[in-house]
Amino acid sequence: MNLNSVVEVKRPASADEIRQWRDGYAWLAGGTWLFSEPQDATDTLIDLDQLHWPALEASSAGLDIAATCRIAELYRFEGPAEWIATPLLRECCNCFLASFKIWNAATVGGNICMSLPAGPMISLAAALEATLTLWPRDAAPREVPAVDFVTGNHTNVLQRGELLRNIHLPARALSRRFALRRASLTQLGRSAALLIGTRSVHSDDDLLITITATTPRPLQLRFDRFPSANDLRQAIDARIPADSYFDDVHGVSACAPSCATAVSLASRRAATPAIAAPARSGSTGCRCIPA
Repeated sequence: MNLNSVVEVKRPASADEIRQWRDGYAWLAGGTWLFSEPQDATDTLIDLDQLHWPALEASSAGLDIAATCRIAELYRFEGPAEWIATPLLRECCNCFLASFKIWNAATVGGNICMSLPAGPMISLAAALEATLTLWPRDAAPREVPAVDFVTGNHTNVLQRGELLRNIHLPARALSRRFALRRASLTQLGRSAALLIGTRSVHSDDDLLITITATTPRPLQLRFDRFPSANDLRQAIDARIPADSYFDDVHGVSACAPSCATAVSLASRRAATPAIAAPARSGSTGCRCIPA
């Protein structure tokens, strides 16, 4: 939609050109949310497109994803053979409630900065133990673990005028086995629970479970020894009080605990080497139906 309140669009060649931040400014990346509803408090858009950040840069240290990387670009990425978690990038892209047209405009950084419970790029970054690089307007860049970036529904640690620059996925995380499991209240609805389990290829003991969508912010359970189903249930109950689940029309809190547990158990089973091949994963297709 047209943003009738906008009177200026800035197109800086460097983020340093925007030194002073004021009310009415807004960063513009893909704009898929920004242009979806009125922005009465915004009168100036600062277009990031002219910064020309490389979308994806792979190195021995891992994968660097620019905040301006399009979802379609991330989906097409092919990593080296030892990065057996690369298919997880595509799996998370497929968790978007969006058409291919949105994929060609929406950005990885935009989805993370929206900080919605069901944001699949948040799930991806947290599960692969990403580090986010943030650029304040009046201070040195700082780094934040992806799992700590989102603080609640549509809230995060970004300060006034601060810009998300980069998402770094470490090579060690990209080299782990993984399984993704997702549940939704409707067949084509947004995620009611999105959980990702990862395990080292060098050990059958460790397990990292990342819980998203069913909680306002990402939560992680890390096990040094592979847990039993009962141990996993107890860990979820201890980590997530019954009143801490996210409750909206897409995820009824009454069924959230059982949904989170069921999807966690499915992720646990899929992460077992005897059941899941290293480079294969998928969604359960299960639905969490409220009583």
